[in-house]
Amino acid sequence: MDFRIELVFVPVSDTDRAVAFYGDTLGWNIDHDQRVHDALRFVQVTPPGSACSIAFGDGISGDEPGTLRNVQLVVDDADAALAYLTERGIEADGVDEQPWGRFVRFADPDGNAWVLQQLVRG
Repeated sequence: MDFRIELVFVPVSDTDRAVAFYGDTLGWNIDHDQRVHDALRFVQVTPPGSACSIAFGDGISGDEPGTLRNVQLVVDDADAALAYLTERGIEADGVDEQPWGRFVRFADPDGNAWVLQQLVRG
């Protein structure tokens, strides 16, 4: 039996600002942006090459905005990922070298923390 993570909910305070950040600034694909009714708007965004998407919106998460911590995405090259973020005006930590990988960290406007990992092959 396979278990695949396909959707992670991200708690945000402003859906339009999150759409602008994840879609326009970060460059991730906006798959769905649907207002279900007055109190519910569902947005689904997928990072390039990912089988897992993120979701946020009005009325879909009971979590406090900015409380998501350290969801990790794998990238081919941490230096290129850092340059990509910097070129898009996203504040990111420099490459953190560890024996088990190379890491770049950044946050969305609410403070939700993301980690990009370049796997180290030994």
